[in-house]
Amino acid sequence: MGIRERLSGNEAAATAMKQINPDVVAAYPITPSTEIPQYFSTFVANGSVDSDFVAVESEHSAMSACIGAEAAGARAMTATSANGLSLMWEMIYIASSLRLPIVLSLVNRAVSGPLNIHNDHSDAMGVRDAGWIMLFSENNQEAYDNTLMAHRIAEHKDVMLPLMVCQDGFITSHSIENIELVEDDKVKEFVGEYHPEHYLLNRDEPIAVGPLDVQSYLFEHKAQQAQAMENAKKVILEVAEDFEKMTGRKYGFFEKYKLDDAEVAIVCMNSTAGTTKFVVDNLREQGIKAGLLKLRVFRPFPVNEIAKALSHLKAMAILDKASSLNAAGGALYEDVTSAMYVNNFHVPAVNYVYGIGGRDTRADEIEGVYKDLLEIAKTGNIDNPYRYFGLRREAK
Repeated sequence: MGIRERLSGNEAAATAMKQINPDVVAAYPITPSTEIPQYFSTFVANGSVDSDFVAVESEHSAMSACIGAEAAGARAMTATSANGLSLMWEMIYIASSLRLPIVLSLVNRAVSGPLNIHNDHSDAMGVRDAGWIMLFSENNQEAYDNTLMAHRIAEHKDVMLPLMVCQDGFITSHSIENIELVEDDKVKEFVGEYHPEHYLLNRDEPIAVGPLDVQSYLFEHKAQQAQAMENAKKVILEVAEDFEKMTGRKYGFFEKYKLDDAEVAIVCMNSTAGTTKFVVDNLREQGIKAGLLKLRVFRPFPVNEIAKALSHLKAMAILDKASSLNAAGGALYEDVTSAMYVNNFHVPAVNYVYGIGGRDTRADEIEGVYKDLLEIAKTGNIDNPYRYFGLRREAK
């Protein structure tokens, strides 16, 4: 039986970290993720964990400290948002290239400029191809659960890649919800201890970490990273299966909400899925066959599985909470439509950019997307596939 609690998303992430009890947490504060290391430093101070908490001078240093700790053989974690992730940029790539299974809580926020501290996904989309596994969380429960599963995935011998758990800044990070925690002893057993095969402090195997990788080797090492990301798909499902046995909560690459018999559907990530489910329920009461695919695993991208899940639709909309500024649609839209193409499925698809800088996402706006899809399904006419909703005026 789990433990019923009421926690914000940030406190849920910090609580998961406390139960994991990593060897090292290095962090620098930035809104809206500041509370995660703040809570965790309290756990360190009151003796709830025996982790080493390193208060560094910048986010670049936070990831550098995690890299050093992980390379030495320790289990390391951190948290950040937006501009903090941008300052980590160099080290984000180094962490993945060195195959260090660091776990990062990314509380999604708009990347400056202009300065904005509110939620969108521009920070996560900026590092989507950096070699990190990326899990997205609809609510506080999922942020907690994804964090508990993170080390099992990242540290698997066939993976050994860093992993970030994403949740929406302020929308979930600062909102208090009912949550079911797993007992401490069960978490400890589930996560297990970290015993890396190669690490700097192993006196029986002297190694170098991060040497110059010239033309003769870098290509092969990048191919190995790509293979590890492919391997992660199998591991993610295996870990989710074990997690379901422990908690009864089921996770996969994505959640299909009333999708199997749907004629039109939305694809989205994080907290927007909750609002979309509300709209789907209302439309179903009106006899409209609406559905939702909520993506949980963004990297590795489940190409074949997504294409199969969406293949029967008459029309679909992919929602991006970040603009790629490329005149060709958002990152999620490009990935989904690519998945459909390579699997030889043709479903009329439109892209909506929304919620930039924390703009509210209302149920009536999402209902408007479904109405657009019904018209596309009826006429087959898409016109402009690159759209907005929630914009006060059309961009010129």
